[in-house]
Amino acid sequence: MNSISVNQFRDNLKRYVEQTVSEHEPIKVTRRAGDDFIVMSADDWDREQETLHVLQSSNLMKQIAESMVSHHTKTGYKPTQEQLNEITSF
Repeated sequence: MNSISVNQFRDNLKRYVEQTVSEHEPIKVTRRAGDDFIVMSADDWDREQETLHVLQSSNLMKQIAESMVSHHTKTGYKPTQEQLNEITSF
């Protein structure tokens, strides 16, 4: 994560906002007399919140763990060729 001063951020606000949105890379803005802060796109924020929701849900984490076991042991659901064709046809 790039780190810049609040003065740099203020002087180049448009450029840093465009960079953050297009590159999906947050920027840490440092201040002399106060706490630093992070600038990130709304899409990236939403993704982070969804990830935190999954990680905090014991039921979802249990389902993921069970899926990983069935994947590694090759005992999971296997679609028919017809179902695969339906899924992959455009």
